[in-house]
Amino acid sequence: MTNNATSTRETMGSMTSRLSMPYTLTAGKAMGTFLAELGAQRIIGSRCAACATVRVPAQDFCGDCGAETGELVAVPSTGELTGWTVTERGILAFVLLDGTDVPLLHRIVDTDVSSLVLGARVSARWAAEPAGNVMDITGFAIDAESTVGALAPTNELLAPIEQLAYRMELTYEHSYGHFYGSLFDSVKNDRRIRGIRCPSCRNVLLPPRGFCDVCFVPTKDWIDIPDTGTVQACSVVHIEFVGQRMTPPYVYAEIVLDGTATRLIHSVGGLSAEEARSGIVKPGSRVKAVWSDRATGSLADIEYFQVIDGSA
Repeated sequence: MTNNATSTRETMGSMTSRLSMPYTLTAGKAMGTFLAELGAQRIIGSRCAACATVRVPAQDFCGDCGAETGELVAVPSTGELTGWTVTERGILAFVLLDGTDVPLLHRIVDTDVSSLVLGARVSARWAAEPAGNVMDITGFAIDAESTVGALAPTNELLAPIEQLAYRMELTYEHSYGHFYGSLFDSVKNDRRIRGIRCPSCRNVLLPPRGFCDVCFVPTKDWIDIPDTGTVQACSVVHIEFVGQRMTPPYVYAEIVLDGTATRLIHSVGGLSAEEARSGIVKPGSRVKAVWSDRATGSLADIEYFQVIDGSA
């Protein structure tokens, strides 16, 4: 069905998504010692055996010349401000701790940005309850009364923290544009799937796009597409992995919806584990969309496709 009417409803503009990945980080001997000693309110740096550069946090190898660290040293918790920037989460600054050669990046606390000047004396503020990470120093505060400290040898050091649990999270704002926005708007509000037709080869494209992939000409007519189609290829997923939304085994398939010339990748569900493993879904199987009770404005509004008409 061709639908050339222009909707007065604003199409969806973007989608916020988050990529979250858990890690186990191996700190290494020098960094692990630095983290452990923060719990005792001591800052540990490393001195390069070749170029004598002192840096915090302590490193196993010099970041300047690549030589192995010669020794660990106790560094004063005081220093001076060498630069800063204002972020949504506060003030980040470079602090050159007394006796070191490389600035440490950390937060500035308990002060307003208008009072900051290059060379200002600062001192560390410590967390009440150490957690075994760099935030055991909650930040550095302006401390005009602090005196310049000196490096000191390390005697007995705490055992290094060997591993850290860590999660990296990245938040994205995906811009749909007119064509994807129209598709997702219709999926969310009308429970209909919309494609677009190439005026040259007459192929109906899903997802809709501005130019035909084959003819390279601008697309033209919007088409309402049935929520039924045919499986072209499929795979049974047996393995488990981080971030998985379904419990294996389950079926992913390339589905050509009726009247279209392109493939839609989605799951085929409503199957028992035995049915998923048995090959009941195969190329040529007829399927129909099962719509979700949720309205998210994405293809997740189709819960899955189910086999129909005994075609399998």
